[in-house]
Amino acid sequence: MKRIDVISMIARKAEEKNSLIVCNIGLPSRELHHVKDRTGNFYMLGSMGLASSIGLGLSLSVPKRHIIAIDGDGSVLMNMGSLATIAHQRPENYLLVVIDNGTYGSTGDQPTATSLGTDLGAVARGAGVQEVHTADNENEIEHILKKIDRGVIVVRVDAGNASVPVIGLSPEEIIERFMAECARPSESV
Repeated sequence: MKRIDVISMIARKAEEKNSLIVCNIGLPSRELHHVKDRTGNFYMLGSMGLASSIGLGLSLSVPKRHIIAIDGDGSVLMNMGSLATIAHQRPENYLLVVIDNGTYGSTGDQPTATSLGTDLGAVARGAGVQEVHTADNENEIEHILKKIDRGVIVVRVDAGNASVPVIGLSPEEIIERFMAECARPSESV
């Protein structure tokens, strides 16, 4: 299973629940844009390691909307403190999906610590996150995404990036349309 496969599943869930998505930098954002561009997607073009924190902040500031943050193993390793903050805040409307491909996919596929055995599900549990789920194949992640709306999911995928085009939106366009979507009333939670 590749990262883009999981992103496709998350995009379907987000559409069903009218969720807002905060997506990790670089190629994951490009893959999400390619799979399903929508005003409720925030494509991070920088700030590696902060999708989980931005998603958490958004869940606290827009409590009537369901938030999904898509992050990578390399990014979570850069900001492991966010897991403790997520555990402490325990927002009902926030789901963090960590797509673990064992590499820094957007910078050349250099191996991350997860390729050497670091278990981000165990790290999240150790940080105090009570709802942690792990998946290693398409059936598992599909089943979990149908049932789970909050907490942390860590899904292992094969390394590699999909060949997708660059996002044709400026940073200003991305944030303006996303902020307008955040302000729109929703009954998604």
